[in-house]
Formats: sequence, C-alpha cells, structure tokens
Amino acid sequence: MIELRPLRQFVAVAEELHFGRAATRLHMTQPPLTQAIQGLEREFGALLFERTRRSVALTAAGLALLPQAQRLLADAELLAPLVRAAAEGRRGRLRLGFVSTVGYGEMPRWLRGFRAAQPDIELQLREATWDVQLQAFASGDMDAGFAIHAPGGVPPGFEVLRVSSEPMVLALSSDHPLAAQDDIPLQAALALPLVMYPREIAPSLFDAMLSFYSAHRVTPQIEQEAIQMQTIVNLVSAGMGAAWVPEAVMGLQRPGVSYKRLRGDVPLCETSLLWARNAAPTVQHFAAHVRAQLSK
Repeated sequence: MIELRPLRQFVAVAEELHFGRAATRLHMTQPPLTQAIQGLEREFGALLFERTRRSVALTAAGLALLPQAQRLLADAELLAPLVRAAAEGRRGRLRLGFVSTVGYGEMPRWLRGFRAAQPDIELQLREATWDVQLQAFASGDMDAGFAIHAPGGVPPGFEVLRVSSEPMVLALSSDHPLAAQDDIPLQAALALPLVMYPREIAPSLFDAMLSFYSAHRVTPQIEQEAIQMQTIVNLVSAGMGAAWVPEAVMGLQRPGVSYKRLRGDVPLCETSLLWARNAAPTVQHFAAHVRAQLSK
C-alpha cells in the first residue's frame, strides 16, 4: 500500500522538476527527498524521473503516475472536512417516514427549506402508516417519522416534536342531504355509516373516536375500512359512507366530497415528528429545522 507522504513528495518534484525547489516547498532538505523518491521507485519497480546534472524530467512511468497521485492527494484533502461534516450531521442520510395527511400541510415547505439549508444530507422519503413506521424503526430502516395520534397518544421511547393540532372534520358525499346544511347536528353526523381506517394504523386516534361516540351513547357503524386518507375520501365520494378526517385533509379537494366542521367538542388530531433517542446527528438537524419553522 502506497503512503500519501511519498506521493506528496513525488508530486512536488514532478511539478517543480527540480529537487532543490521541491525540497524547499516541502520544508525539508534535498537528501531525504532524494532518498524518498528512490524508495518510491523501488516500491513501484520503475524509474519515475530522468535525472542529469542540469535537468529533471518525468519518465513514461512518472507521467502515468502524476495525474493519479494528484487525484489521490486531492481526495485525501477532502477526508477530514467530510468526516467532520458527517459527525456534525451536516452530511449523511435521513430516512424519513410520513403519513399522507402531513403532505397536505407544511411538510413540503419544511423539506424544501431543509434541502436548501443542508444540501449534503440525502433525504429518503417513505409514505407509511404508523404501524409500518414502527416496524421500520425496530429494524433500523427509518430515522424519523411524522405520525398522527390523539393528544397524549404518542408511544413511549421516542423524542417527540408536535407540529400541529387540529379538529377532526366530517367528509361526506356532496349529494348527501346533510351536505347542503351549514350546521349539521352532531347526532345526525354520529348516525352516519362510516368509512374508517383500521385501528393498527393510528391506535390512539381510533380509540379517541370510539370514546367520542361512546360519550354520546352511539355505537359507530363502520361500513368500510381503508388505510390511506386519499382512499377514504374516494370511498366517501362513491357514497360508501362518511368519514372523520383531520382538518388538513380539506386540502384534498375531491369532486363529490364535502367537508364539514362541526360545533362542539370534537376529537383533536395531533401530528408529531418522532425519532429515536439515540438518533443520528442528521435527525437532530432536521428536528431543529422543523422546530425553527414552527416558531415563525
């Protein structure tokens, strides 16, 4: 294996074509420089310089070595700042999970700003429900994730940054008689058949909705289940039932769907950024970026 110091000495002589000037450039005397070049020639098994009393010239072997040696030395100069940047979280990879509802809010702006501020961090995005994100966290395939949950419903073992809190709103087919009303009675809304997500993708929010119905002495009539909010809204437009969705989903304008805010103490949906407590510095940078955006 060739060490960098002899290569640096070779490049100095090759660029100066003068052992004396090269020694001065390297802050050393000429005899040890000459010995170093001779040692390098022995290691390669080839002469690198043609020497006379009046001149120094590169041989064919020296000419072949020079650009490669210059490239290696240039790359070596980049190693220290690269390692420091990685250690400080300014370079690396961030594998970020997110639920679809976050895409209707501020996440696109946060990502755009983060990429501009940290161009050397590679963002790998993965749309995934919370149950899938948990599996990815457990297997080491995810660094951070946006999840929806009921207030206080964050699972233990994570650092948490709450990014939004919003009421659930009712999505119903535009041709439903209630869609024409500005103020829908709560009991009428609770009587509607539902399109709902399975409990495993948002357990705390699912349980909060069931508790909401129970508090009003109503048993929810779940007609259809779907995982993605886009699918839930599409099923609502097809007349398969009504759905409770986070307020941010109102940004998903789908023909045949009306969104209604109801009066009263409707359940809240929170969105949080979660990451492991021993997360990489890149995650800390992203969390700090999002926190800064929230404070504006």
